[in-house]
Amino acid sequence: MSLATDLFDYELPPRLIAQTPAERRDQSRLLVVDRAARTIAHHRFTDLPQFVRAGDTLFRNNAAVLPARLHARRPTGGQVECFLLRPVDGADVWRCLIKPGRRLPVGATFADEAKVFAATVLAKEADGSAIVRFVTADGQPITAVANRLGDVPLPPYIERPAERKSGDEEQRSKDLERYQTVYADRARQVAVAAPTAGLHFTSELLTALAGQGVRFADVTLHVGLGTFQPIATDNVADHAIHREIYEIPAATRSALRPPLPGRRIAVGTTTVRTIEDYLARVGADLPDDATWTAEADIFIYPPRQFRGVDALITNFHQPRSTLLCLVAAFLTPGSADGVEWIRQIYAEAIAREYRFFSYGDAMLIL
Repeated sequence: MSLATDLFDYELPPRLIAQTPAERRDQSRLLVVDRAARTIAHHRFTDLPQFVRAGDTLFRNNAAVLPARLHARRPTGGQVECFLLRPVDGADVWRCLIKPGRRLPVGATFADEAKVFAATVLAKEADGSAIVRFVTADGQPITAVANRLGDVPLPPYIERPAERKSGDEEQRSKDLERYQTVYADRARQVAVAAPTAGLHFTSELLTALAGQGVRFADVTLHVGLGTFQPIATDNVADHAIHREIYEIPAATRSALRPPLPGRRIAVGTTTVRTIEDYLARVGADLPDDATWTAEADIFIYPPRQFRGVDALITNFHQPRSTLLCLVAAFLTPGSADGVEWIRQIYAEAIAREYRFFSYGDAMLIL
């Protein structure tokens, strides 16, 4: 089916792009969509227990965000920003985004001012990334240095000073805490962007949900920068979708098998992508005690059907984004009617001044 990308465009007043999170995670607003009744209602995230029931399972992405943005200088004194993307050879060689890229050819070096780490550019890739080797003063992996010195890899629409200043430490500390879910596995710092639908949960809310018989199952999707890449083609289907590694442990794979005691509720589009990619691939199933690992290359847009998700918690997404396409598909599985419906829902959210994007408000689609 041919879908024009312009159908997923909309005008958003800049004031509605959330620059900071809600004062308390679960005090964000929650727009509730009932697909069967074709209604929307306005709530707070603390109202979530009203809409779930015993036997439901919340599937969530437990990937932790690495403070991946490092600041350094070239030998000439010029500033360098190095964004760690993923390791390519052990703990010392990483694929990175480096700025200014043109002034950092193969062989170029840079280091932080305190000489905690030094780096050498080994190769430049066609996609604009670079392969960089790191050496640290104390012999620790560069991830350990990033956890001490790195800045949170906030998306580009959240404005922060390009170079940290003394007065920014309080905001940095807050971002380090809040651009991370409370259930993130800190031993699995494999994301360069937060699975933001999960940012609304508090430990207290999770306890309350468990108390009413809701179950939890974790997946790990290595969220990459491709999640922010807008669709640049005229037709949605012509977009080259990004790939992301994911892992599904045995317990979660078991929780996806019928018969199921309740609904499968996905926390975030990254979780949907993980589950749907997995179920599309499974032929000869793995043994029950095995973790499934693969690279998601699924692109979900109308009129796709869904195999493993019955309800969805998500944030409000950027115009012309693959995530917006996924949500439109989920509104009316098997039909393209969700395209017009998502436009109506977003218009309502804008009119009521919901906060958009990563630090913004949430939507529950039942």
